[in-house]
Amino acid sequence: MAESKRQLKFSNLIREELSTIFLRRFQGTFQGSLVSISDVEMSPDLGLARIFISVFPVSQSEPVMDRLNDHKGQIRGDLGRAIGKEVRIIPELAFFNDSTAESADRIDKIIDNLVIPPEEEENE
Repeated sequence: MAESKRQLKFSNLIREELSTIFLRRFQGTFQGSLVSISDVEMSPDLGLARIFISVFPVSQSEPVMDRLNDHKGQIRGDLGRAIGKEVRIIPELAFFNDSTAESADRIDKIIDNLVIPPEEEENE
């Protein structure tokens, strides 16, 4: 189902604010990992934000996701302080691992391991 303009507006607002919060709160915590917010989806009532997190290298996904979930309440509090004057309800946060990077990595490995025989030349 397509998101409404209102949902898209809040998705963008939350993505921007969470990016700032992550930089402040987790500075130096995820050393050796690149952590980014790939997407934010809002529920129709704006009470739940599904946040998709992309982690590189993929092997660090689980520890990063565990850390984010452990600090979910503090992150929501920071978000409330940042956007509290712009919204009536601070949404609940649900973090999900964006597996797009894993899929791309798996596809790259498959392509790298393909054995393609050379094309036969036609004699005329």
